[in-house]
Amino acid sequence: QVHLVESGGGSVQAGGSLRLSCASSGYTYTRSNGYCMGWFRQAPGKEREGVAALDHDGTTSYADSVKDRFTISRDNGKNVLYLQMNSLRPEDTGTYYCAQGNWVAAKFDVYEYNSWGQGTQVTVSS
Repeated sequence: QVHLVESGGGSVQAGGSLRLSCASSGYTYTRSNGYCMGWFRQAPGKEREGVAALDHDGTTSYADSVKDRFTISRDNGKNVLYLQMNSLRPEDTGTYYCAQGNWVAAKFDVYEYNSWGQGTQVTVSS
């Protein structure tokens, strides 16, 4: 059973940076199982939305709102997923979740992912 734990959230001013981490355990990551790792976020009163995804073949996907500001990456040796967030804006505020799925077609569809972390809070002030 996959266990995902996020960390690295915090409070920053607009224009600042944060790096989120997601440590995973209980799963063997190979290309043959078609894993896909994603970062989602949810602001109060809003639906959870996809931010970035990293597929088993190394393909990355980004929401338009974060392109050229956020970078998703993974340390395969440590089984840690990262989200480097630069030039943060107040609208980036929310709880950020790490998620994992297999053979994910729609990278930002929450129903494509079957394992989720508990979330880490990111607050960006103007």
